[in-house]
Amino acid sequence: MDDIVKQAMAKWPNVPHCYGWLALDARGGWRMRDEQAQHDNLPGERLVNAALLAFINRNYAVDERGCWYFQNGPQRVYVNLETTPYVARTDPSAGLVAQTGDALAPLAKAYMTPAGALIVAAAGKLAQVDDRDVAQLLAAMEMAGAPVGDDALMAWLETGAGEVALRWQDARVAVERLPDGDLEARFGFVTLPQP
Repeated sequence: MDDIVKQAMAKWPNVPHCYGWLALDARGGWRMRDEQAQHDNLPGERLVNAALLAFINRNYAVDERGCWYFQNGPQRVYVNLETTPYVARTDPSAGLVAQTGDALAPLAKAYMTPAGALIVAAAGKLAQVDDRDVAQLLAAMEMAGAPVGDDALMAWLETGAGEVALRWQDARVAVERLPDGDLEARFGFVTLPQP
C-alpha cells in the first residue's frame, strides 16, 4: 500500500466506505460504475489511465469478510467482482500475470467450470484465466499422461471420470471440476460487497 494512502487513512480514519462504483471484469479490466451504470446494472466504463490503474493495483486488498477493495486515500472503494479476485493472462516470460501486473507464483491447483472457465490457485491468489488465453492452457492439459482432446475434456467436465492435469512451467498441476456457483463459498470471497 502506498505511504500517502497510509497517511491519509491515519489523518481521516472515519471516511465512509464506497460500494458499487468500481468493478473488475472477467478480462481483468477495472471499470468505473457511475450512478447510471449502477441504476441500469451495466458494467461501467473501462478505466484506461495508466497512472490510475497502477494506483488501484498497488492499493488492492481484501477485508476480513472476503470483500475486495481499493484503498483510495482514506476511503475504501469496494470492488464488484465479475469472477475471481484476480484475473490472469499468459505472459511469455512470467507464465501467468494477474491484472495487477504481478506474476503468479507456481500454480498449486487448477479448476474448470462446466462453462469452460479455467481458474488457478497460486500462493493465496485465486485467478480466473482471461478467456482469450484459455486455449493456450487447454493445449497443455493431459489425461493419463497424454494430451487431452476437446471431446475427452468435455466428457470429463460432464462425468468427472479420469484425472486431468495441467503441465505448466515444468510442473504437473491437478485440475479439479468445479460446479458453477461454487466459487464464493468455496474460496471465501464476496463478488458483490454490501455495507
